[in-house]
Amino acid sequence: MQLKNKQDFWSGVMFIALGLGFAFKGASYQMGTAARMGPGYFPFWLGMVLALLGAIVLIGSMLPKATETHIDRFDWRVVFLVIGSVVLYGLVLKFLGVYISVFLLVVVSSLASHEFSWKIAVANGIFLVVFSYLAFIKGLGLIFPLWPSFLGS
Repeated sequence: MQLKNKQDFWSGVMFIALGLGFAFKGASYQMGTAARMGPGYFPFWLGMVLALLGAIVLIGSMLPKATETHIDRFDWRVVFLVIGSVVLYGLVLKFLGVYISVFLLVVVSSLASHEFSWKIAVANGIFLVVFSYLAFIKGLGLIFPLWPSFLGS
């Protein structure tokens, strides 16, 4: 087998590494059974499925029918924007609340795209604010500050 699709190959390696990492960490918690899942059950099996998916992608990258691709120079700007947006979210959540923090997370991480559009970033931000509210606040009943703390409520 010859490596033809370098993007899929390295994606497969990443999936395998992350999956095995989650499975390894999940195995350190009590597993339980399928009927009575312990805290390690879900991360362990999710990690195993992710590692299996990575192996499938990796093997597919070496098949003769795989599309030949090459990897461009690594773009650190994208890494900093995506990771930075998550760090920013964690830092401002308590002060700015869920609505503004989620919106900032989406818009800042959208700047990492090579096809960035303000209209699409704002639309995605609004959609994910509404989705976060419905899923986490209404659906799961989680308690987060919704609005900035300096507004008083």
